[in-house]
This record gives sequence, C-alpha cells and structure tokens, in this order.
Amino acid sequence: MHRRRAVLAAILALCTLLAGSFPARAASDVLLGMNYPLTGPYSVEGLDQIRSARLAVDQINATGGILGRRVVLVPRDSGSDVLQTRLNVRELLDMGCRMIFGGASSDVALEASRLCRLAGVPFFATLAYSSPLTEEFGHRFVFRECNDAWMTARVLGPWLNEHFPNKRFFYITADYTWGWSTEGALRRNTGTEDVHTHPGLLTPLGSTDFVRELELARDAQPDVLVLVLFGKDMAYALEKAVEMGFPRFCQIVVPNLTLGMAERAGAANMQGVVGTTSWNWKVPALLGQRRGQAFVDEFMHRYRRYPSSPGASAYTIVYEFKAAAEAAGSLEAMDIIRALEGRTFHLLKDDQTWRALDHQDVQTVFLVRGNPPEKVLSDPLRLDYFEILDSRPGSQTVLSEEAWKAARIKAGQPPYLEPAEGARP
Repeated sequence: MHRRRAVLAAILALCTLLAGSFPARAASDVLLGMNYPLTGPYSVEGLDQIRSARLAVDQINATGGILGRRVVLVPRDSGSDVLQTRLNVRELLDMGCRMIFGGASSDVALEASRLCRLAGVPFFATLAYSSPLTEEFGHRFVFRECNDAWMTARVLGPWLNEHFPNKRFFYITADYTWGWSTEGALRRNTGTEDVHTHPGLLTPLGSTDFVRELELARDAQPDVLVLVLFGKDMAYALEKAVEMGFPRFCQIVVPNLTLGMAERAGAANMQGVVGTTSWNWKVPALLGQRRGQAFVDEFMHRYRRYPSSPGASAYTIVYEFKAAAEAAGSLEAMDIIRALEGRTFHLLKDDQTWRALDHQDVQTVFLVRGNPPEKVLSDPLRLDYFEILDSRPGSQTVLSEEAWKAARIKAGQPPYLEPAEGARP
C-alpha cells in the first residue's frame, strides 16, 4: 500500500512538473491545431514541420501575436494514419482551434479537410500532393500550400520528354490517392498511358520490402524507373534499386522529393535521382530573397541544419494565417477565407497566390537532381543533396480553370467551391 502511494505521488509530482513547464493558456489565446506525423513512414517530414511551425509561432508572439493575442501551437501526432487523424482533428476542434494544418499523407489531409469543413474551420495542407484534395473534394475551408500532382507532372514531364523520348517507363506507386493521382498525371504528361508498354505496380503505404516489385521492374528493362513513393518507403525502395543495379541501365525518378527523404536514402543512393520540390534552402539566396534567407539562417541557428520544403510549407501557413487575420481584422473563419482568396504574397521565395478558384497555392516548382556524394559531404552540414536543374512558375503548371471545372463536374460536384454542405457561396 505504501509503495503504491509512493508511486502515485511520484506520478503526480511528474505531471505537476510537466504542466509547469508550459505556459497556462488564456481564453484570449489563438490556438492553431497541427496534425502532423511525429511517427510512421513520413516522420522525418513531420519533424521539420513542427520545428518550422514552432519557429514561426515564437517569432509572431515576440512581435505581438495575432491581433494582439498570443498564439499557441497545439500539435498532435497523426502517424500518417487516417483513424488517428480523425481522433486528433476532433480533439483539436473541440479545444477551439482557429485553424488546423499539417499533413504528409494525402489520405490524412482529406480526412482532416472533411472534418474541418463540417466544423466550419479552415484547414491548410502542408504535404498533400494528391490532386483530388482541391478538385473533387475541394471546398471553401481547405487550402493547399504545396503543389499538387498536376503541377509536379508539368515540371517533371518536359524534362523526361526531352531526355527520354519514346522510352520505356516502369512505375512503382504508393497505393493511395497521392500515388494514383501522381502516376496518372505523370503518365499523361509523358505519353506513357499504355500500361502494357509502360507497366506499373501498386504497393501499400509503410512497405519495407520492395524486392518483388523491383525484380519485376528489372525484368521489364525500363529506361526510366518511376518511384511514386514518399518518406521512408521511398528510401527503402531506392536503396534496394541501387543495390540491384538500376542506375547502370535506367534513370530513377522520384516525383516529390524532400531533404529528409534524401537523408534517409543516403548520398550514394540519391546521386542522379531526378524529381521536384516546391522549395529548397538554396532558393532564397538564388532569388536574392531576404525574408526567405532570414528563415534559413534562423532555422540553422536554432536546429543546426537546413530547413526542408515541408518546414517551409508549415512556416508559410502560420504566417499566412496571421496575414489574413490582420487584413480582415478578424479571426472568424469566413473572414480569414475571404482575405486569402486571390491573395498574392512574397515570403520565402518568389510570388505565391492562393487561387480563389480552388484554393491551390500557385507557385514556382523546382526540378532537382541528387548531387554526387562528394558534393554532399563537402557541405558544412553535409546536407547539400540537390542540384536545381530548372524551375517553372505556377502559372505554367497549375491546372486550368476549364480542366478544374470539368474534373468537378465529372465527380458530381458543382463547378465552384461550397462553403458548407449544400450551401452555395
């Protein structure tokens, strides 16, 4: 009995200590809910999101908060799991969060978006490249900060068409909405729709063994191997592909790349791999963008590493919510939404615009290739993984208004965004 009381007392003391390490929340605080992957196959991408979001919140609070109110970040680990996301988002909504953001899996973003729509709270997707998020499942309460699958394909496709015209492709694709839409968009932009000439395989999220898929790909002897995989899954598949000798006879392509993915895969495996990214830590210096460079410098000072595109996305979202609230003079959801629709801003790179049509962030997307290992290792932080080959502005890559409306109508949706179930704006 005495031992049990001692254990309970120790637990109570620990809880009191932990509670005291965080500032007490006030009724006037602006709560920002963050549903991101601290664990699971996309955890590295999640880590940079939370780092950058905390940096943004700290900076904002140091300069007066939002509308004079302190900002409090409320993070929850999604594990890139839809069920856990459902629990997280409901909890964050019940707490009174003014907006929710995050992601890394498009299925997770779709579920968070659905719940936020029902609650009338804005949701901002950081990493959710699946086109359906802002097409057939789009609504007034969802915004996508990163590029979508079509924008990815419009940047990667021309390079592939120039260097590998009329060549054989093989696709290994994550079996969920991001994988499907990315493979589909890339096939359309490279003329590789014929699955007999350009075969492909689907793999479940969280796979660790890609031997069967890669053996079938090797038997097909493609000129281009497209790994429509992300996070830890991509790293596992790429490592095995290099081990099996794919770089000796074909080009390896990974449509969406991040710094964290490159680190996981390793410099030797990443060499020569081509893909796209919406942001890179070298971009601000290349563009002479002081605000973006200040973000890179502060992130490096705080975390002793370069920020990645997921981090830049989370940082941008927090600052854009602040900008919208201050432009509207309000924290009400529809006031925030109206302030963002059609807004052009200049934060971490060149101009970006929240397109009013579909709430897609129209922005420049960069074509990158993995640097040789010696280039990576010569960097002071050993993180210079990518060479920037090219870039295309969002106006040249974003889905056209006509195509967006056609996709909506095909899915049984009206050719405009609805603010709530059954209500026209």
